[in-house]
Amino acid sequence: MTLIVLSGFIFSLIIPFIYRYTKKLTGWIVAIYSLSLMLYFGSFIGAVSSGEVINVHHSWIPSLNISFSFLLDGLSLLFSILITGVGALVFAYANSYLPEDKEKPRFYLYILIFMSSMLGLVLSENLLTMFVFWELTSISSYLLIGFYHEKEASRKSALQALLITAGGGLALLAGILIIGEVSGTYGINELLGQSEILRSSPLYLTILILVLIGAFTKSAQFPFHFWLPGAMEAPAPVSAYLHSATMVTAGVYLLARLNPFLGGTVEWHYILTTIGTVTMLIGAIVSLYQSDLKRMLAYSTVSALGTMMLLLGLDTVLSIRAAMVFLLVHSLYKGSLFLVAGSIDHETGIRNVNSIGGLFKAMPVTAIAVCLAALSMAGLPPLFGFIAKELIYEAKLQTPDIGTAIAIIGILSNIVLVAVAGILSIQIFFGPRKETPKKPHEAPISMLLGPIVLSICGLVIGLFPDSLAKPLVSAAVSAARAEQTTIKLALWHGINPILILSLLTIFGGVILYLARERIKKILGHIPSNLSADFIYNLFLSGLNKLARTQTKFIQSGYLSYYVMIVIVTVIGLVGGAFFYKSGNTFNFTNPEIAVYEIMIVLAIIIGIGISIFSSSRLTAIVGLGVVGFGITIIFVIFGAPDLAITQFAIETLTVILFVLVIYKLPKFLPLSVDSVKYRDAVVSLLFGGLITVLLLNVISVPMVSDLKTYFGNNSLSLGKGLNVVNVILVDFRALDTLGEAIVLAAAALGIYSLLKLRIEK
Repeated sequence: MTLIVLSGFIFSLIIPFIYRYTKKLTGWIVAIYSLSLMLYFGSFIGAVSSGEVINVHHSWIPSLNISFSFLLDGLSLLFSILITGVGALVFAYANSYLPEDKEKPRFYLYILIFMSSMLGLVLSENLLTMFVFWELTSISSYLLIGFYHEKEASRKSALQALLITAGGGLALLAGILIIGEVSGTYGINELLGQSEILRSSPLYLTILILVLIGAFTKSAQFPFHFWLPGAMEAPAPVSAYLHSATMVTAGVYLLARLNPFLGGTVEWHYILTTIGTVTMLIGAIVSLYQSDLKRMLAYSTVSALGTMMLLLGLDTVLSIRAAMVFLLVHSLYKGSLFLVAGSIDHETGIRNVNSIGGLFKAMPVTAIAVCLAALSMAGLPPLFGFIAKELIYEAKLQTPDIGTAIAIIGILSNIVLVAVAGILSIQIFFGPRKETPKKPHEAPISMLLGPIVLSICGLVIGLFPDSLAKPLVSAAVSAARAEQTTIKLALWHGINPILILSLLTIFGGVILYLARERIKKILGHIPSNLSADFIYNLFLSGLNKLARTQTKFIQSGYLSYYVMIVIVTVIGLVGGAFFYKSGNTFNFTNPEIAVYEIMIVLAIIIGIGISIFSSSRLTAIVGLGVVGFGITIIFVIFGAPDLAITQFAIETLTVILFVLVIYKLPKFLPLSVDSVKYRDAVVSLLFGGLITVLLLNVISVPMVSDLKTYFGNNSLSLGKGLNVVNVILVDFRALDTLGEAIVLAAAALGIYSLLKLRIEK
């Protein structure tokens, strides 16, 4: 399983070379690879549905309790099959959608990295490992959303998505770290036995809020929902893959995975149901008056994600069952609709729903796929979407206290989505014929394969849900509930209140569809400055203004000012922490000081005074030399001859270099403002005093360390050297020394480049 996850990253690296020799076949090769992964995961359905859990463990960073381990149960299996199955169809679709040019291998490289990151995310058994893949999905999706990087809108949308999801990722990381501190583990299997410890912890609410922020940003929940419609600047295959079946459901997966040890509380229930309900309603309403086909689908996706969050918040067997079924249904019909949106744009040159109509004769196969997907979205029998809608209504109605209110809001949202489904199918394909920039015609077979397969799957599973979907969904519900659960799925449950609500939803949707133009005009008058997108842009503008202001203040161009800022920061942070922890009590000892030590210190002080008050640069250099050589003598006295030799060499070289260039330097510029002198004097005295106090406290504590003995005993036997310091630098901390050497080499190259630079005037 480890090789399966990593294979996508390896495969992505050789894609450019494959494309060089295969060209048009590249998409099919990648699709076959993804299909083979789906078949691999599909082979586990029988074992997992019977309750088996597959664990693979590799030690990664044992000292931090981080392991490279994977877990395949019902929940991760459901997502893995969706990721690889939908991925195979999207890769084949992209083969004809994208032009044959140098950008095509770049697309497959990005999307393979994304697919592998998603697989790693849903299969990870360690929360910190999961977070690594979580961030990889954000980075790779940024590259995919901004694929058309020459367009400003694409760059802006990619940055917006990255800022929102990466910000949520930081919150999630904080929550995961606190989980580890409270429970003592990051392993999901071990955390299942720590549920009571986590829920009873005083940090539970903090953990929950941080984790929910991460999930809400990733799954486009209110008030972070606006990044998803903005991401529609991405190519259609990206929208179909990332924004319907994979990335946006990562937050849903996360909460379903953490539900056994973070769910089941009042806070979990009310936060998720409130945010999910608001997101569900806002997404549905806003989708109705969109003119751009992909943005209409995006807002309907926001509504669907809100529904999933709401169901997870209800946290009953019925609601989790409904959430898993709806997750599968939504991936099928929304993936198909996004691909069709790309086909319409590709074959007509436009995706404005108000400018498209009567496409059935020109694109009959596409029309059939759209109708099946739209019927599933509207929740009409015998499509799988009808089963999902009834399960959702049943779960909402059986929720105590707020079940009726949630059901009413859910019905209103679904009525809107039925009208949207009518726009996507009836208006576009069966409405009056409208002229388009390009003469419409049927898409190539590779672009038809995805919509048709996904739509037919929605129909076939709807007809045989208990045999086709039950094993996978039952296992997913069992994993999300942390208990073996067997569910039953059926298309027909007889005439009951749930069926009546379904009929009411369809009837209301038909009426809304017929009155859609009038409703659109009313909704179109909503002020744009009330949108979350407007607030985000306002916040980003303010953040940039703040950055410019503080940069202007801090980045003055004067080196002395920069040094002062660093020193003042150290005084504030280190000094404040020290005095706070010490409680104003200092552990000073009275060290024995020899007369010659006092004389050396006095010489150093005199040298400092000469450097500060001298009006001659040469005299100031002599003063600095006195300070340096005085420190060299201190190293010799206290048994550090190697440091003394190094210090002596540096001081000698420094003095020589200063003397050589002194005549090239400008004359001293005396400070005309006395306040600057006093300021610098106060800062210097405070910093010197702080360092003195710290050192006196350090030497007052007995220095007990096993390292001294270890290095002394092993330098010759392990490092083959008699000089302990040299062995430490070259062997025991060789990587650190290598880093320092690289920094020095880079600095030398930079200096050499500046010396060779010739600026033409």
